[in-house]
Amino acid sequence: MLVDFFYTLRKAQVPVSIHELLALLEALENHLAFADWDDFYLLARTCMVKDEKYFDRFDLAFGHYFKDLAELPDPFDNLIPEQWLDADFIRNLSDEDKAEIEKLGGLDKLMETLAKRFEEQKERHAGGNKWIGTGGTSPFGHSGYNPEGVRIGGESKHKQAVKVWEKRIFRDLDDSVELGTRNLKVALRKLRKFARTGAADELDLDDTIRSTANNAGYLDLKMVPERHNAAKVLIFFDVGGSMDPYIQQCEQLFSAARTEFKHLEYFYFHNCVYERVWKDNKRRWNEHIDTFDLLHTYGRDYRVIFVGDAAMAPYEVTERFGSVEHRNPESGEVWLRRILDTWDKAIWLNPSHQRYWDYTASTQMIKNMLDQKMFPLTLAGLEDGIRYLSK
Repeated sequence: MLVDFFYTLRKAQVPVSIHELLALLEALENHLAFADWDDFYLLARTCMVKDEKYFDRFDLAFGHYFKDLAELPDPFDNLIPEQWLDADFIRNLSDEDKAEIEKLGGLDKLMETLAKRFEEQKERHAGGNKWIGTGGTSPFGHSGYNPEGVRIGGESKHKQAVKVWEKRIFRDLDDSVELGTRNLKVALRKLRKFARTGAADELDLDDTIRSTANNAGYLDLKMVPERHNAAKVLIFFDVGGSMDPYIQQCEQLFSAARTEFKHLEYFYFHNCVYERVWKDNKRRWNEHIDTFDLLHTYGRDYRVIFVGDAAMAPYEVTERFGSVEHRNPESGEVWLRRILDTWDKAIWLNPSHQRYWDYTASTQMIKNMLDQKMFPLTLAGLEDGIRYLSK
């Protein structure tokens, strides 16, 4: 049974392997889910899906395979005239009115009564206490009040419906969406270069077993330093001007990067990198850092990430004195080349939509200088960029 489910997930383009299937089988053998549909669903999703962007594909495949749940039509489509549920009449009930409303006697009784209403009702009702409609004290419909009812359409007001019957409307966790801090952390986490440095305070189990066996069974403990992420990252943020609409995205990226990387240095520039950068995005001229100093301070094992829309006048990239803020003695292209010659692993994350890149000459120039390593600031784009930096 689960083998066929496994192939259904693959057909739905959920990346699952035999390892995930065996993990699910082992979990079921240990009774982590037993005789409970919801528990089994959560367990299966936990074992089979390793990336949350595939949750919705899993849901559709799960529903299709197990009794075709996702394929069932909405039970209320074409059954209840839409005008019956128009919320143009909402009755305000007094405390005395609410106190007089009696429950129907549990979910089974509630659903049985609902079925009878379907058979009997012939027209729209509003404000009543029996029929399917809006307002009033009926347990069926919406925008009214009943301590135990079935909400059909509308929005929750009193949070007391025991069942909500409406269409399944969802939005994919798509890898083309713009990033939030949580997604950023997940993507950045893939740039890892593990190392062991410092005091040896962690048990090396494999070496301990091997050494004990070689020592005729006498315990020989072996310790190693704790493993940590030794990836080193330089991030250059473009700030001001056309980057103002992307402030929130840049803040989220900055927050996520500071959490994920122990060895992180960040700097600010405007439009293009020239002979100086800043640690403060106010970019006061008396508080700058010479770019030459960066080139001679950080080792070649650092990875470089530029963040900017790369949209500017072409001469800001190609020409001496081309900067809009000062008379730069050397062009931005010269400085970008120097950075790329110093650190061979560099990418450019562009928050503007990719369809606009071809219409901006400066974007194409910078993209070519980085050997096409410009990626959109989306989950898929960031993952592609991080994958390149990890090589």
